[in-house]
Order: sequence, then structure tokens, then C-alpha cells
Amino acid sequence: MQKPHIFIVEDEENLANTIALNLKLENYEVLIARTGGDALKLFTANHQALQLVLLDVMLPDINGFKLCQEFRLIDPSVPVMFLTAKNQTAEKIEGLKLGADDYITKPFDLEELLLRISNLLKRTQKVSAGVFKFDNCEINFKTYEIIDVTGKKQTLSKREIGLLELLTTNENKVISRDEIINELWEPDENASSRTIDNYILNFRKFFENNSREPRHFHSIRGVGYKFIK
Repeated sequence: MQKPHIFIVEDEENLANTIALNLKLENYEVLIARTGGDALKLFTANHQALQLVLLDVMLPDINGFKLCQEFRLIDPSVPVMFLTAKNQTAEKIEGLKLGADDYITKPFDLEELLLRISNLLKRTQKVSAGVFKFDNCEINFKTYEIIDVTGKKQTLSKREIGLLELLTTNENKVISRDEIINELWEPDENASSRTIDNYILNFRKFFENNSREPRHFHSIRGVGYKFIK
């Protein structure tokens, strides 16, 4: 079995090395970057092999929030856990709005960090091979193909697959319309909530036994959308 690859983005050398050592003792493969610029280059080159990013907020060149946005544009399937010295609610909310999967505040207990990493990997490993399965349905994020509730194979658009990946990667979490538009559309594109609504309606036709009473793809009025397995 391939070892999980974890990307540490942390400018404090001693802390980065300590985390890396403990992760290696737990049988993880580790990649380290100490600046935002290096992190962006390494993520771009290695994102397909990564199962998790540990991302410091306060970096010398590009802050962690901006990096998280860039990582999400490159590959929204890679989970991100923020490492932050700031214990303010506003900072946590900002990170979660950007799609972070978890956060831990410095100074933290290494045992707690390892436990959080293990739990997060368990939640997200279902998409690490590029294929997500639920009920009798299947989504292949690499080929853009799905197997619908009737067993029929279909090919979807890149944006439809992107939305499916965003929702299933954030299982049980409400994703706002603004988050979806920021993730899947360029700033100069004319995206609308109606377009997203139509995608969700299509997903219900593909994956729900009864599209009028969905089990998996839920609309949260005035907020956004949520996937439940």
C-alpha cells in the first residue's frame, strides 16, 4: 500500500522538521516548503500525489489564505489543514470559508495533530484514487465519467465534475454559492446561482432514486449546497 504523502508548508524550520520527523515515524511520506512561492511550485508539480497539506497562515511572502485559494484552483480534491498561531474566531472562519478541511492552533500537541491528520485522511481517502463511489453510483474525476443510479455510464463536463468533486470532498459541509463560483469560474465569466441550481437538478437525476426527495444532493435555502453520502 502506498504511503500517504503530506505536504508541510511552514516557515519555522524547527517546527517543520519536528512535524516531518513525527509524520515519518507514523509511516507518512513528507514534502516541505518554507515559503509561499516554493509551496506553490511544489504543489503544482506534486498535487496528484498529495493526500494532505498542512498549511501555516503566516508565511513571509504569500499568506496561507492566498495559498489555499491557489491550491484549490489547481486541485480542489487535496485536503488542507491550517496551522495558525492566531486563536481568533475571525481567522478560523476565514480559513473555513476558503475551503479548509480543518485547522489547529499553535502551540499544539503533536499527538493531537497526528490524530487530526489520521481522521482527516480517513474522511478524504475515498477520492484519492480519483474515483468516488456511493450507493450503486460512481464518479471518476479523472475521466469525467459517471455511473448513474440506473447503472448507465455518462460523460459530464469539466465544470460539472469540478462541482461534484467540491461537494463530495466536503461531505456533510454546506458549500455556499459564492464559494462554488470562486472555485469553478474565472472572475470575468458570467456565473450565476441559476447555473449551479441546474447542475444540482441534473445531479439528482443522475444519482437519486427520487429526485424530488434527494438523499445525497441537498439545497440549503439562502446558503448553498451539501452532499451527504
